[in-house]
Amino acid sequence: MHTNMKTYLISLALSATSLMCFAQANISPAPKQSKTIAITGATVHVGNGTVIENGTILFGNGKIISVTANGQVPQDDVMRIEATGKHIYPGFIAATTNLGLTEIEAVKATLDFQEIGDFNSHIRSIVAYNTDSKVPATLRSNGILMAQPTPQGGTVSGSSSVVQLDAWNWEDAALKTDDAMHMTWPVTPRFRGGFGRQQQSPEILAERTQAAIAQLTSFFSEAKAYSEMGKPEVINTRFEAMKKVFAGNEKLFIAAESQKDIIAAVNFAKKFGINPVITGADEAYLIIDFLKENNITLVVKQPHALPNNNDDDVNMPYKNAAILANAGLNVVLSIDGYWQQRNLPFMAGTVTAWGLDKEKALSTITLNAAKAMGIDKTTGSIETGKDATFFISAGDALDMRTNKVEQAFIQGRDINLDNLHKQLDKKFSDKYTAEKK
Repeated sequence: MHTNMKTYLISLALSATSLMCFAQANISPAPKQSKTIAITGATVHVGNGTVIENGTILFGNGKIISVTANGQVPQDDVMRIEATGKHIYPGFIAATTNLGLTEIEAVKATLDFQEIGDFNSHIRSIVAYNTDSKVPATLRSNGILMAQPTPQGGTVSGSSSVVQLDAWNWEDAALKTDDAMHMTWPVTPRFRGGFGRQQQSPEILAERTQAAIAQLTSFFSEAKAYSEMGKPEVINTRFEAMKKVFAGNEKLFIAAESQKDIIAAVNFAKKFGINPVITGADEAYLIIDFLKENNITLVVKQPHALPNNNDDDVNMPYKNAAILANAGLNVVLSIDGYWQQRNLPFMAGTVTAWGLDKEKALSTITLNAAKAMGIDKTTGSIETGKDATFFISAGDALDMRTNKVEQAFIQGRDINLDNLHKQLDKKFSDKYTAEKK
């Protein structure tokens, strides 16, 4: 029976792999923009809180030339796109995701987002990013045009990079390599009594956490000393990878949930001259003044979740982003995993129902994310001189009922919005509407 079950699982995995391999063969990355384009008549959601009615966007060579209200369009050699009654948004950015690092969860060979060991600062997610993945195309159809593939596991997981989601290979995809080093703050597990099993005491758990913090402090101290040595005789790849973090050329993202852990993580980073970005941040709303004093950016989790603590407000996950953003903090919205990333705009839409202005909610998945990743000078909003990375939607892109992406551009390239989901929908729609012979 075990043998049959194993054979069945292998067959299932191979079937899934075959489906993923042979679908979407007709979708190729778009060629470089060859002609200046003017989009007129749309409502332009800039991404920085500004909305331009009856806007005109002029772009060429992959860059935005101008964004105006009732703008004049040059008559010569300009392709026009009429978008009256429609909406234009900056490309959405999926933060801290394993997109492109995993394909089929049940097939281990397609999982490439985690390494063995606690200190993997030398790991770079960008070299494992799979541009042939079938998932990014499904995201593009909802307006998600950029992502931050992020390594996971251990205490120091490695460096993420920022990519655009229409490329032949990772070199083409990369917008910024090694934008952030990622680590997880050691957490003391909550002590809960139980029947029928041995529980470790709070003292033992606290001792284990302190040992982990001491080990982490030792790693950072040695890495900082290494970075100040000049050219060492013996290269330490783990310490070498930390040089950009200490030099301020790479961000440090620290995963921390409770208020105590967040404070400890921020103070830890400050000892090494680093201003960190905190991810997770479930209890950040309890220490807003501390976070504002230290100018901390927060990458919060999706609102469609349950609270961490039994005595928390059951709606706190829905309110969290609004409370933090309305207090003046730079807030980025994220979703765990990779398939669910296509719902990112609708998570931002949910946040608007729980106290956050719609344009500010838009910023949590556009300009705020770009700032957190250090790419805001080139993308994240629809402004003159930035990349022409945006999309046209027939309706409100943050609303599941009206999000209908009709055309999208990445660095001025008019990308193919077909995907596996659309192909399967068409196939079975045709099947059940076909006349019987």
